[in-house]
Amino acid sequence: MHSADDHSWISRHREFAPWPYADLDVRGLRQAGHQPFPFRQFVLKVHSRCNLGCQYCIIYQGQDGSWRDRPVRVPADVMAQTAQRIAQHAVTHDLAEVRIDLHGGEPLLSGAETALAYADAVRAALAGRISLVATVQTNGTLITERTLDRLADAGIRVGLSLDGGTAALNHRRVDHAGRPAWPMAARAARLLANRPDLYGGILCAIDITSDPKEVYSSLTALCPPSLDLLLPHANWSSPPPGLTPGSPEAVHTGQAAPTPYGDWLAAAFDLWWDAAPDDQQPRVRLFVEILALLLGAPSAIESVGLSPICAVVVETDGAMEQIDSLRLAYDRATATGLDVFGNSFDEALDLPGVVARQLGLEGLADKCQACPVGRVCGGGNYGHRFHRGTGFRHPSVYCADLERLVRHVAMRLDDVVPQV
Repeated sequence: MHSADDHSWISRHREFAPWPYADLDVRGLRQAGHQPFPFRQFVLKVHSRCNLGCQYCIIYQGQDGSWRDRPVRVPADVMAQTAQRIAQHAVTHDLAEVRIDLHGGEPLLSGAETALAYADAVRAALAGRISLVATVQTNGTLITERTLDRLADAGIRVGLSLDGGTAALNHRRVDHAGRPAWPMAARAARLLANRPDLYGGILCAIDITSDPKEVYSSLTALCPPSLDLLLPHANWSSPPPGLTPGSPEAVHTGQAAPTPYGDWLAAAFDLWWDAAPDDQQPRVRLFVEILALLLGAPSAIESVGLSPICAVVVETDGAMEQIDSLRLAYDRATATGLDVFGNSFDEALDLPGVVARQLGLEGLADKCQACPVGRVCGGGNYGHRFHRGTGFRHPSVYCADLERLVRHVAMRLDDVVPQV
């Protein structure tokens, strides 16, 4: 269990990421009237291990080895205390609804019982006063008809994590013996396609060596109601495959830089945008959010736009942590020093790493604040801005790619929106 008296995480944060951990004046911001936004999304770790051995996994192949020190399965006392803390936070901030995402590792690794028990604990703590939205995010390999029946009875939707809709596209998703995960994942996708009330959608980190048409078409064939196309987690100190970004200081708006990820996403956008009206297409969240931002609406996801982060993680030992996308930065980059036994979620709202992600435009690098598309891309995913030794106040390592995608979407939108 983490202890509030253990301050090693503080020195580590300040060494690797002076901004925000040394340079952001949280007390001054609060005195100036900058108020926190309550957490509305709670990522609850059900299991700290995974039955797959994907070599690109940021949890098990990244910089952070803290998973080795945590309980394999979340204990009952952690579930009960987390549920009480969530209810306390929701009542304090008069929330009408909270969302829990049951995650791992692989949350179904020990069967559905633990995930079901965790959701039941939170629902009981909310006591009917606050609405609960629950989702389990799984690699699909352990899904059976019986499992889906039990999750459906509990009102828990199911999201799949895949690299595409074919065996070839999922060749990197293998178990610890090197055996492909696709046959079991494909079975899960087929079962979910027949249960649209239960199907939460598909999450896919893109691979620019794959054909965007093949990836998008094959995923669409699995009939997900929604699709998340994600940039692979990377940063300036750990660049993404296929990019040699240099330094964040060299970033300039409109620069003539390679944009392989932006090109890939622009091609996928055209497939989605140009689909026939009677074709059933998934709601591609990244594209929908960019369109909404271009039309003046706020964003609902962290990867684009300026809306404040409202998500927090609870690990299997009860530790409160920041979201997993930061794990690639450095060891224990998600650590807060807080846990559900000794701390409230309100205390986490005053941590520099949380405050920095709730500042909107003020939290972005100067170049992002001055960029013509900065309010749309929002600086990109917070974890993608990291540079070792200076921290997170930089443009995204995908800066040029994001600008390419935003301008492409804006161009396509301009073709159909009447000019005023």
